[in-house]
Amino acid sequence: MISILPFRPEDYEEAMALWKNSPGIGLSRADSPEAIAVFLERNPGLNWIARQHERLVGTLLCGYDGRRAYLYHLAVHPDYRRQGIGRALVERCLDQLKAMKVEKAHLFVYADNQDAIAFWQATGWYSRPELIIMSFNVS
Repeated sequence: MISILPFRPEDYEEAMALWKNSPGIGLSRADSPEAIAVFLERNPGLNWIARQHERLVGTLLCGYDGRRAYLYHLAVHPDYRRQGIGRALVERCLDQLKAMKVEKAHLFVYADNQDAIAFWQATGWYSRPELIIMSFNVS
């Protein structure tokens, strides 16, 4: 049985191991233990893990800036894919966002990650070809 639970700082090491072994998950300094702990504290009730017994098998991070929500690092261990775990994580997150009256959420997918694009499209998300992402390294 899969349990969907709040993501806690104590889950970090297992989550990082999953992320490192999940093609399509981009990692940076923003994924350090300290940065993730701050992210979780700033976004209570929006970040989730999936466990089967004691094993972490899925993750989803979500942040809300007061205007829009952003989803990050949806990952499901390859042995557990196509069982509805990714969908369950996303639904739990979206339920929380709806309760908070958030109107729109966004996410980032690498353009060559066809599996992720297919998943997100199958769950009702759509691409925005009129937008591009621009970044700036502050530090």
